[in-house]
Amino acid sequence: MRTKLLTLLFALMPITAFGAENGIDRGDTAWMIIATALVMLMTPAGLALFYGGLTRRKNVLNTIGMTLIAFAVGTLVWVVAGYSIAFGSGDIIGTGKIMLAGITDKSINGTIPELLFVAFQGTFAAIAVAIASGSMIERVKFSTFAIFSALWILAVYAPVAHWAWGGGELLDFGEMDFAGGTVVHINAGVAGFVVAMILGKRRDLGKAAIKPFSPILVVLGSALLWFGWFGFNAGSEVAADGVAANAFLVSNVAASLGVMGWLAVEYIFYRKATLVGGASGAVSGLVAITPASGSAGLTGAIIIGLVGGALGAYAVSRLKHKFRVDDSLDAFWVHGLVGIWGSIATAIFIAPYLMPQDYSMTSQLVAQLKAVAATILYSAVVTAIVFYIASALTGGARVDDETELIGLDEALHGEDAINL
Repeated sequence: MRTKLLTLLFALMPITAFGAENGIDRGDTAWMIIATALVMLMTPAGLALFYGGLTRRKNVLNTIGMTLIAFAVGTLVWVVAGYSIAFGSGDIIGTGKIMLAGITDKSINGTIPELLFVAFQGTFAAIAVAIASGSMIERVKFSTFAIFSALWILAVYAPVAHWAWGGGELLDFGEMDFAGGTVVHINAGVAGFVVAMILGKRRDLGKAAIKPFSPILVVLGSALLWFGWFGFNAGSEVAADGVAANAFLVSNVAASLGVMGWLAVEYIFYRKATLVGGASGAVSGLVAITPASGSAGLTGAIIIGLVGGALGAYAVSRLKHKFRVDDSLDAFWVHGLVGIWGSIATAIFIAPYLMPQDYSMTSQLVAQLKAVAATILYSAVVTAIVFYIASALTGGARVDDETELIGLDEALHGEDAINL
């Protein structure tokens, strides 16, 4: 009798009490809280260890510190003005949500609280500028980078995000960028490359051995990035549904194939397969699949990830030396160049079950190429302007020769990565 009574009571209760409230879906909300935490893990943990392991011992803490300050500064400027520029109303840039004006605990974005959407998107802004830091390490002032991070998110990242995701019509080419191929990776890769050109080469480049501080940290960092990337890509659906599941699966597959592609190229060139290479391949595969993670199927993920890993390895091993730009940790080649491949491949490798009825590969390819070109041009020009401003505000962007020789850990922070 009690069982029947309880069954009747549950049947009479509103379904929304369990699934949704005031338009907010609790399942989607729970998933997006997790996804946001996963993406947060990528910057001050995953990218920090990945970049820290790749740099030299005398600059490890400074390199890790740059990812930390990027996340801290990025979070602040995002909630103050970045979110408004990216997701406010407007054709060129968004407006109306400075200091999150008008957003309360009752505000909704899709089926989740808008405050949660703000937090999720903020982690993207922070990791984008942290990625760019990899091109300028071992010679840029910490203060310059901190100011550059704030200005770059407001002047470069947020407008590009608005055009791709926020409803800006001026430069909306109809591109497919599910989780940040142009917005995050190409944008950050180009920015890093431009800053590296402005700064010039490290003093001892080509004169002293430049070896990674710890391949172990590199692998651990890549594993944390891989783990956090599930929130990055699958979370970009902003719902717990089949598309999110697809993004989760193809991200894992592409990362795995990225490892294989990078190691294959390494073996062809050097007859050795390094763990640093394998870790870099995983990141390359993830970068490549990012814009296509909401549309590619299994076959597409295999090809996109494999080519992404191989392209990254070839670029770092052969191509970068022809440009003679000291991109310290290859941020452009792994994120920018591989990101370009991923954005173009998005139009080609779309799963039949996710393909719109009126889909035209040719038209979509044109849209992708236009978006890539616009992102490269805008990011390059405005990044240069922003960096010169940050440099002027800090009395020059580059550390002096003595600081560079001693190492930025001791000279700028008074610390050592290992106290023996």
